[in-house]
Amino acid sequence: MPRLEPGTGKTKWYRSDGAVAVYSALISILIGMAVGAIIVIVVGLLKSNISPAGIWEGIRLVFLGVFSTGRSGSELSFGFNGVNLGNMLFRATPLIMTGLSVAVAFKTGLFNIGAAGQFLMGTMGTLSVGLWLGWAGVPTFVAWICAFLAGVILGGLWGAIPGLFKAFLNINEVITCIMTNWIAANLVTWWFDAHEIFKNSAEGGKVGYIIPLKNVGVVTPKMFMDVLFKGSQANGGFWIAVVIAIAMWIMMTKTTFGYELRACGANRHAAKYAGINDKKNIILSMAIAGCLAAAGASLYYLSGNTEFYWSTYQKLPAEGFNGIPVALLAANHPIGVIFSGIFMSMLNISGIQLKYLTAYNEYISDIIIAVIVYLSAFSMLFKTVLSKKIRKGTGGNVNAEPSPIEVKAAEEAETEKVKVPGDFEEEVTKDFKELLEETPDIVKTESEEGGQK
Repeated sequence: MPRLEPGTGKTKWYRSDGAVAVYSALISILIGMAVGAIIVIVVGLLKSNISPAGIWEGIRLVFLGVFSTGRSGSELSFGFNGVNLGNMLFRATPLIMTGLSVAVAFKTGLFNIGAAGQFLMGTMGTLSVGLWLGWAGVPTFVAWICAFLAGVILGGLWGAIPGLFKAFLNINEVITCIMTNWIAANLVTWWFDAHEIFKNSAEGGKVGYIIPLKNVGVVTPKMFMDVLFKGSQANGGFWIAVVIAIAMWIMMTKTTFGYELRACGANRHAAKYAGINDKKNIILSMAIAGCLAAAGASLYYLSGNTEFYWSTYQKLPAEGFNGIPVALLAANHPIGVIFSGIFMSMLNISGIQLKYLTAYNEYISDIIIAVIVYLSAFSMLFKTVLSKKIRKGTGGNVNAEPSPIEVKAAEEAETEKVKVPGDFEEEVTKDFKELLEETPDIVKTESEEGGQK
């Protein structure tokens, strides 16, 4: 049982599972940033063209690169930089969406490593429909909606393919996702290669790129981003991503449908016995993940000023895979994905500042991200350490009720056998039992329907 605050019957907020997840993420971030600073120092000492002052500049840019305003004479200057901040939010938009894609699948017990392919399908649908409707003279607002929906629907259909294989043939979704990634890469390459009309042949040297949507006026409104961050690439796509993230949190935690998805993730067989259609929910989960990843591509290219290199059979888009660390750092929480996406984008901006303002290269920021992602896998270790600290805070009373941290750690480490009517015995995780307790009316209804069947 979670430790309750005396006299209130409520769990102390700083001991809740959500708070502990934030603590674990912050520990990962701080250690990663510290490692980055150490790397800056070591590289600076090994390179003769970097002075001690240059090392200090590198460290400052690692932590504050997004606030860099360039050089004032020979010294770095810092302050409000609308261009950097706006570009940070612009780059964060596809990361938030692909992070949501991975996080939602994780919540339902699936690993969506196919976000890259879904991102490409969304790109193909959005660019093709957007250009077609733009040339046809369709009103801008209608063309934007159609282009966005075309990308999202294509991504959802592509994401449903691994779900179908998982639901009906029990084939691991990781395998099918990897295969669909490269099928999508080749399919998109073929599509744009076969349609010369989409290629940007009007601009010299850009025949390898698709015509940007700004050429036909089908772009996302700025929604005051041009006022807040003048001169940057920021647009209303960021606010749309935030709204989608909030909507996904509401769906996953406040609706019957979200409960069913999480129940299937906790234990597919027990959910089936409770009357939940496990096959349908597995397919829908991957389809939703595909829609989210594709929406990231749609919002990215609907900005109008981004160019798409159509020979994708050579390389998968990084945004699809970068969604994995974004989801891990956010502990798969839809709201947390917003902040982890912004943070990852901030590191990317810092890397660019390192490249252009110092003798360092931008890959140091990639190392920091890699360290943070690696440490995020140790979240359970951090939770265990934190639980011990909290236990010490009770005066070492071994008879005290366990904290939510310890309860969660124990639940994730063990399963227990639960017998249910009809001689049906199945190992059911305690996570699923929690779901049963959260919404007993829903479960009762579903169970009765399943019993009748």
